[in-house]
Amino acid sequence: MQLHANLEPIAGLIGTWQGTGHGEYPTISSFDYTEELTFENIGKPFLAYRQRTWSPEGSPLHTETGFLRLPATESIEFILAQPTGQTELAEGDLEFTGSGLTITLVSRVDNSATAKHVEQTRRTYVLDGDRLAVEFAMAAVGVPLTHHLSSRLNRTSAGGRRRPD
Repeated sequence: MQLHANLEPIAGLIGTWQGTGHGEYPTISSFDYTEELTFENIGKPFLAYRQRTWSPEGSPLHTETGFLRLPATESIEFILAQPTGQTELAEGDLEFTGSGLTITLVSRVDNSATAKHVEQTRRTYVLDGDRLAVEFAMAAVGVPLTHHLSSRLNRTSAGGRRRPD
């Protein structure tokens, strides 16, 4: 499928990524998890996204889905929905490095009436060849913006093209 021209700078994200992560937050016990991310080219000016995590025993923990858009060369948008009752509209910056890119996004969060209250999130994705580092911070349940998750992922499916040199 033809990649939309707007997405060329982030083509290196396309594919499936898997690895492990660690979570912590002031209101919960620390935990480890397995993570899988997929960025998919669907022929439109955005990438489809899906994220899933599991406990070390294999029980499902979290999932989210959305779309990653690149409306301008150095700005980026991530629109996300979570079954826990939140939607995120995240906007941020794209920085190119020698072997990849760094994406940093800060979101506005809407919560359903029954969801735990999340005020804001910050996501950082660092792509370096076939490795993807993910950092996630959130302001939730009365706690200011605080580190929550870190994962280190490896590409398991090369469903896309890398950024041209």
